[in-house]
Amino acid sequence: MPLLNTIATPYAEALLQIGNQNGTSDDLAADARAVLEIWITSDVLRDALGSPILEPETRKAVITALFQEKDVVKQTASLNLLKLLADRQRTSLIGAVFERFLELYRKAKGIALAQVTSATPLTSQQEEQLKQKVRTMAGSAAVDCSITVDPSLIGGLIVRIGSQVVDASLSGQVRRLGLSLAKAT
Repeated sequence: MPLLNTIATPYAEALLQIGNQNGTSDDLAADARAVLEIWITSDVLRDALGSPILEPETRKAVITALFQEKDVVKQTASLNLLKLLADRQRTSLIGAVFERFLELYRKAKGIALAQVTSATPLTSQQEEQLKQKVRTMAGSAAVDCSITVDPSLIGGLIVRIGSQVVDASLSGQVRRLGLSLAKAT
């Protein structure tokens, strides 16, 4: 992954610099999240845009049709970056570039990233309460929560902020109980 980060970082830094100059970094972050949502969930898109058979002009047409015409990307800078990656035949890096952009954006804005795994989907009220607790844990005024659902947790959730992990899941409690019983015998 370090090599991928090395390649993705200049593109991400350039996009952040444009956002900072134009005062649109928050909008670019929203674009990045929207692009990543589509990129991560669509194997077909990743395979198609990553294909060496596809010409750069065709890739740019697909990018324009999908991201601009469907109103996924609101900022011209985001669309231009996607087209630049197509021109340079680096569309396979779209996910890495936008993830790196979000990392740099959060660092610049002092936003903590919390990766939350929940046993069941959270309501908007539960999400807001969780964000308040995570802000306190992270010591940050702002928090970006990435929430995934994993029913194997049985109940509760797991919160990761950097290297700090809080396991408040039922499966984690059962595992810890099993370990303590094993030590007692």
